[in-house]
Amino acid sequence: MSVWGEVFLGVIAAATLVMAVGLVGALVAASRLARRVGRTLDQLDVELKPLFDHLNAIARDASRAAAVATAHVERVDRALDDLGQRLDQTLRRFQALLDGPVREGHAIFAALAAALRAMRGGRARHARSEEDDALFI
Repeated sequence: MSVWGEVFLGVIAAATLVMAVGLVGALVAASRLARRVGRTLDQLDVELKPLFDHLNAIARDASRAAAVATAHVERVDRALDDLGQRLDQTLRRFQALLDGPVREGHAIFAALAAALRAMRGGRARHARSEEDDALFI
């Protein structure tokens, strides 16, 4: 082998050694970074777990309160619907109860009014006929 071949072979060996050292350094840095990230995630898990548990409890309580409120609203709606139906039935019965006497009373008042008109009409005709006789010459 020539001198230049040995020089280039030495340069290649040195470059390979530098690359190997660089890769080992990168692997060491990556493992340290992985450990740091792992510790940070563990710390976040420890610190945030009570917060998430608290938020879950709040969500469960809100869901339970919404279900209770919905049940109460439905119960009030049913009660008001029943009240409206009973009030309607009561008013219809009251109207039916008063309908007969009102018709009879209306018939009586109509008969009295007709009788009064007939009595007034007779006097008015009698008075008119005397006046008409006086004007007729």
